[in-house]
Amino acid sequence: MAPVCLSPNGRNVLHQSEPVTRLLVGTIDGVAIVERAGESAPWHAAGHQLAGKHVSSLLWEPKSGSLFAGIHGHGLYFSADGGDSWELRTSGMDVDHVYCLASVEQDGKVAIYAGTEPAHLYRSFDLGRSWEELASLRQVPGVEKWNFPAPPHIGHVKSIAFDPRDVRVMYAGIEQGALLKSLDGGQTWRELTGWWREDEKNYKDVHRCLLRASNPDEVYFSGGEGLNYSPDAGGTWEHLTDNTFRIGYPDQLVFSPFDDRTLFMAGSSHDPSFWRDSHQARSTVVRSRDCGRTWEPCSTGLPDPMRPNLEAMSVVIRDGAYTLFIADTDGDVYCSDDEGGHWSALASRLGPVSKMNHYERLQATAA
Repeated sequence: MAPVCLSPNGRNVLHQSEPVTRLLVGTIDGVAIVERAGESAPWHAAGHQLAGKHVSSLLWEPKSGSLFAGIHGHGLYFSADGGDSWELRTSGMDVDHVYCLASVEQDGKVAIYAGTEPAHLYRSFDLGRSWEELASLRQVPGVEKWNFPAPPHIGHVKSIAFDPRDVRVMYAGIEQGALLKSLDGGQTWRELTGWWREDEKNYKDVHRCLLRASNPDEVYFSGGEGLNYSPDAGGTWEHLTDNTFRIGYPDQLVFSPFDDRTLFMAGSSHDPSFWRDSHQARSTVVRSRDCGRTWEPCSTGLPDPMRPNLEAMSVVIRDGAYTLFIADTDGDVYCSDDEGGHWSALASRLGPVSKMNHYERLQATAA
């Protein structure tokens, strides 16, 4: 049985043949396991693995049935039994903070990609037993400007996306610093330009990058200045939302699996610099049914206002329907079976689900 994974920077789309009964949530204190006995049974906390380790990303690789966890400051762990036991797999890695994970089949083999902080990119063809660095990522002009506002002020690889027509075509988002594209499986890279303006507060801030299934030349990415869109594989760009939008600091972004005109986006009203004093993210979920041109609220059943930030979102596809899962910096998890029409609480206080130290700015005394 494939577990559903919820984490800030891992794979967030899963095809399931049976009812979802196991959920793995990446928290600042390891992987929280939530289970239920059957489709109509209640969810309950069922255990905890990798305690004491801040999980940045989770990845379920369906062909091999393998599970990976990228850890803040502790490398990468592998599980062959759905998350019940883990082993460290970092041979060939020189960086110990694995920030994001992705996988794809290349020439009949499963390739696992790991993006790190500092921003390096590694690839494994043997399920993480050994890794090779794709060193050209750091040969792009401007790498010396890659940075992140919070200490230790080091940029990281935040997301990786592949063109389904040719998986050698890849996109990598650097937070903060660049949106990069490769045409040869990561052997060489170039920066995509034209979307960032000098007067923007956040320097080239890239969060989640997606390609539209019906036309992968259409590229979307969320970032510190809103949602950006390219109709021509990164040649030209348009801002679909900016930081005056209800979600001024979007992060999580997914397409409906059955109608890719429909997008779901989650995030906070302002960037984290506003959270220090207010302790309020005012996060929410919104939905677009016209490829991001217009948006509608999609938050019935969620707290209003929502103090914590929503930092993980996954979609699970089964039997012609899908379920959305979200998790926040308080460690609360919600799900929706009706395209975001209504959300139900699934679990609470599992441990903050958080990019870096976002949870610290939103804890304790809420103003």
